[in-house]
Amino acid sequence: MSYFVHADMDAFYASVEQLDHPEYRGKPVIVGGLPGDRRSVVSTASYEARRFGVHSAMPLVQAVKLCPGGIFLRGSMKRYREKSAEVMAVFADYSPGVQQLSVDEAFLDITGTEKLFGPPETLAKKLKQAVREKTGLTVSTGLASNKYVAKIASGMSKPDGLFIVPPGGEEDFMLTLPAGKIWGAGGKTQELFAKHGLKTCVDIHRLSMGILVSVFGQAFGEFLYRAVRGEGAETFETERGTRSMSTERTFPYDLYDDFEIETHLFAMASEIFFRLLQAGYQSRTVFVKIRYGEDFITAGGRETFQRPIGTLNELYDKLLGLFHKKYSPGRGIRLLGAGLGNLETKTPFRQADLFGAASEKERRLEKSILEINSKFPGAALKRGRLIR
Repeated sequence: MSYFVHADMDAFYASVEQLDHPEYRGKPVIVGGLPGDRRSVVSTASYEARRFGVHSAMPLVQAVKLCPGGIFLRGSMKRYREKSAEVMAVFADYSPGVQQLSVDEAFLDITGTEKLFGPPETLAKKLKQAVREKTGLTVSTGLASNKYVAKIASGMSKPDGLFIVPPGGEEDFMLTLPAGKIWGAGGKTQELFAKHGLKTCVDIHRLSMGILVSVFGQAFGEFLYRAVRGEGAETFETERGTRSMSTERTFPYDLYDDFEIETHLFAMASEIFFRLLQAGYQSRTVFVKIRYGEDFITAGGRETFQRPIGTLNELYDKLLGLFHKKYSPGRGIRLLGAGLGNLETKTPFRQADLFGAASEKERRLEKSILEINSKFPGAALKRGRLIR
């Protein structure tokens, strides 16, 4: 039997601020911008702020009206990444298979860990305690036999909760939920639900696959059919052996801004490239994954080049080029993924002859960064993004 934990940090950015600033504890903290930042949106609201109706992705102007006495912060992504790394290190102590989805959430495959940590429920409790003791933060967890149900379960008893869906109980669990709890059904889909009188998962469950496909389209109709039955309705990217490596991020609100999208893409390129160096492989194939927020439609593609990708900036350029080939401008992005395929063992060649002197300097720099980070994990050295 497979077991998965979905771990979701509670109001992560706001919780980090309250951890670092004791004077903020127990007060409404809103991260995303300062009053007067007309185009900002709320990234995270503490649970104290949520009592005023403030939530993620809300325009900051509206949040100020709802909670004029709140503590408004622009936040520090550097600090949040530091705390995220601490949390992920704790997760790695409890599972050999940690799949980080974003800065504040991850899946843990805990199949077969009973001899080390006891039953799955015991492991989940130990995990929560370890996160609190080692990082000062709280995490809500969902435990189930597949990732999709575990993801939904983790949101059922926030904050600092643990919700367990027993094996065989996945469908019964889903049928207790309103349609609004279906993960992956965004605002536009919820409007369609309302239009067709679909208020609960039971309402959707009563419809045949054919009807769902006719109303919602092939991909999303099939997804809904599986989701309300508690099946593994979502395909999460994983590395299969050593043939590919990838990463993806799910965002709390849809991304429209080109610079923000490209910044996330560069961060993913950096993560993948240094993993490639560390593993000692090379690749000529890149791929991207784009999921739109309004209708859950997923686009993507891959491209293979004549020679292996030699530097981080080269990888970023190729991912960026492929992204713009596949992206429909103006549409909001809820999930972005990137990866390298067809990994190969490195073959002997003269680096400078193959990549040129400038690229060879970049490769030596990137190798040095990898070596320093390996020896001194706290260093967290990174390449900077070139602004074009």
